[in-house]
Amino acid sequence: MENVPTHRGQAPSYRSRHGRLPWPTPEELSAEQLAVYRAIVDGPRSDGPKVVSFVDRDGHLEGPFNAMVVHPKLGESVQALGAAVRFASSLSDRQREIAILELARRERCDFEWYAHERIGRAVGLSTDETQAVLTGRDCPSLHASESMVRRVVGALQTRRDLDDAEFDEATSALGMAAIADLVVLVGYYQLLSLGLTVWRTPLPDGEPRPWRDDD
Repeated sequence: MENVPTHRGQAPSYRSRHGRLPWPTPEELSAEQLAVYRAIVDGPRSDGPKVVSFVDRDGHLEGPFNAMVVHPKLGESVQALGAAVRFASSLSDRQREIAILELARRERCDFEWYAHERIGRAVGLSTDETQAVLTGRDCPSLHASESMVRRVVGALQTRRDLDDAEFDEATSALGMAAIADLVVLVGYYQLLSLGLTVWRTPLPDGEPRPWRDDD
């Protein structure tokens, strides 16, 4: 595959940009970058609910994934961690998506809410349940363990800790493996949120923000 030439160590001059980053098509990627691209597009994410596309019609990577091809050695590790968080977790599908949505709301991360609200609906979350998370309300239809997931995520996001009482209660309700999963999940999606902010990554064309700036 032919790469866009570089001059004097400068980055390739790609045809498109996405926020602050170049927005290459697969044809513009180096071999290392293309391996990361294929791991994202053809890996476990391709077996998940087909409700969100991570590439546009021209093959550009959407959301946080475009940044993963900037430095492919790091990008491969980041995308692999994300795949493990979603597909090798001890959390149920609903618990996982509730955790991601709770973190997305607290981080005000547009893309993660856009993607995981749809994935959440595909794994059984109702409109009332996603709206409760979006607005920070309690939701009676959530299982007690799902409400506990929200509380754990809130503590990890705001205080970056669980006190002894919270830890004991959460471990009793969810199990130690689930707490380990939630610690990694929060760290991973905070990393994505940071990147999306720094790179000024926009939502896919035509998608509205889930909240107003004054919310």
